[in-house]
Amino acid sequence: MCGVVGIVSQSEVSPIIYDALTILQHRGQDAAGIATSTNNRFFIRKQLGLVRDVIRNQHVINLRGQMGIGHVRYPTAGSEDRELAQPMYVNSPFGISISHNGNLTNHKELKQTLKEKDLRHLNTDSDSEVLLNIFAHELQKQGSIKPTSKEIFAAVKGLHKRVRGAYSVVIMINGIGIVGFRDPFGIRPLILGSKESDLIGKDYMVASESTVLESLGFDVIDDIEAGSAVFINSEGEMEIESCIKNPIPTPCIFEYVYLARPDATIDNISVHKSRLRMGEYLAKKIIKENPDHDIDVVIPIPDSSTTSALQLASTLGIKYREGFVKNRYIGRTFIMPFQEKREKSVRQKLNAIDLEFKDKVVLLVDDSIVRGTTSRQIIEMARSSGAKKVYFASAAPPIRFQNVYGIDMAATTELVAHNRTEEEIESFIDADWLIYQNLEDLIQAAQQGNKDIKQFECSIFNGKYVTDDIDENYLKNLEDLRSDKSKSLRQSNLN
Repeated sequence: MCGVVGIVSQSEVSPIIYDALTILQHRGQDAAGIATSTNNRFFIRKQLGLVRDVIRNQHVINLRGQMGIGHVRYPTAGSEDRELAQPMYVNSPFGISISHNGNLTNHKELKQTLKEKDLRHLNTDSDSEVLLNIFAHELQKQGSIKPTSKEIFAAVKGLHKRVRGAYSVVIMINGIGIVGFRDPFGIRPLILGSKESDLIGKDYMVASESTVLESLGFDVIDDIEAGSAVFINSEGEMEIESCIKNPIPTPCIFEYVYLARPDATIDNISVHKSRLRMGEYLAKKIIKENPDHDIDVVIPIPDSSTTSALQLASTLGIKYREGFVKNRYIGRTFIMPFQEKREKSVRQKLNAIDLEFKDKVVLLVDDSIVRGTTSRQIIEMARSSGAKKVYFASAAPPIRFQNVYGIDMAATTELVAHNRTEEEIESFIDADWLIYQNLEDLIQAAQQGNKDIKQFECSIFNGKYVTDDIDENYLKNLEDLRSDKSKSLRQSNLN
């Protein structure tokens, strides 16, 4: 889960990219960066940290150019090094920089091929650097001194033939323009917009979420379709082309559950409306399973569950109350790398309002349950505030499997639902009653927004990987990388 943006404008782009990255900050709090280009020169600033800490006023002034790309990153397996911050750069051909959201599932094989056959040097273990070099090699094969859209789309087509996994990408080619593209399944989002320039012509933006475009005065043109690419040259001319035969749109359903902002629209599906439907389906399940329930009040765990909780309460005809005050200066605990840090942050982030809990049967609503330790802490807070009973509802089904497409949520053994029944999870988090969303209902909640989307990437719930290249060895290696023990060991080595 990362955030990417690319802009071609008639004026300086660094202030706009800075604003875009702050809007995308929820997609990554670990590192940030901007790259711009003008007069055949690149200007890059990237570092570990939040956008406001990494990019200062002087950096914005120094990042000159009328086109540029930006990136925010959250901690992924093995990403604790500043050198892995993006955008990344390679000098041949032309000078190319990349911002990438996703994960390549065959990056080890590609890394070997790049070294032994393409004779390209890799400086890190990042799959984004692999992706950058694959594109660079495919573009160099076109043999053009100044590539046009034809050569650039041919390079994207060549990349699709070699690369597997999830990748929504913006690439800047020095003196040429910006290209944005999605993998053949369109797993991660990428959206195109434009606005009339303050000078002459149009400005174009490509970004991970529609909210960025709308907030900065751009009109949304459309989602870049699965397997398609957009090229915007340095003169501000735009072309779109499908770069693969028979793409299968399969957006990640967790974007609608948690990752995206509620005011975003992804693949023409409103995130807000999909979360309202999640709450409605969850309420119907509660009525079906326990029509004589004794729930007094519905309380969301802010923020991503608020929409679902509000609709759930409305459907049940029960009071909705906001019983937790959130400290807005604490980051999203889901994407924090270590258990100790996550638990400490939960205590710092949420504070219960006792009068909303005292002597009541409370239904807490969250977007999902990952490790279960955060849920258990929050239930303890509710009981300490005087709740008679604490029920817990998840707007998503049990998360039982690893995600291999860009969400570094946990090692499988750290997932509370892995090899546990719902009754055992209920006991683990110390809830009086646990209610999970049905997967079929979750899919319906999203699909109702766009009937043209026939399937979603749901591997964390059902273990089915759409790229069809994931075996036990791959999952075992990923398991070793993602455990908190491994992360602590790597951190110690860095220190």
